[in-house]
Amino acid sequence: MTGTSTGLRELDIQLIHNVLRQYPKVTEAILYGSRAKGNYRPGSDIDLTLRGDQLSHSDLLDIEQSVDDLLLPYKIDLSLLRQIDNPELIKHIERVGQSFYRNTAGSSQAAR
Repeated sequence: MTGTSTGLRELDIQLIHNVLRQYPKVTEAILYGSRAKGNYRPGSDIDLTLRGDQLSHSDLLDIEQSVDDLLLPYKIDLSLLRQIDNPELIKHIERVGQSFYRNTAGSSQAAR
């Protein structure tokens, strides 16, 4: 995934990755919605759902605060994938979701 395909600046992607790297319980972040589909508009939000068996709601709140502290020019909607109970949203994520960030075996990697 590149910044051009999502409408995000490479710098902003790296800043978000840097935050996610601080939370080793995050195994993957999946981008979905208009930025994953490529039909985003200026000002479209960033929809990210997080994978990680050990992630708690408290972790999610901490990550949201850290991302918010970046003062990016986008609204970022974060969720825990395992807590999504809307079947249509789950299907949407499975259909259009793109790996945005991956932490494999303790080594964080930007998904490209």
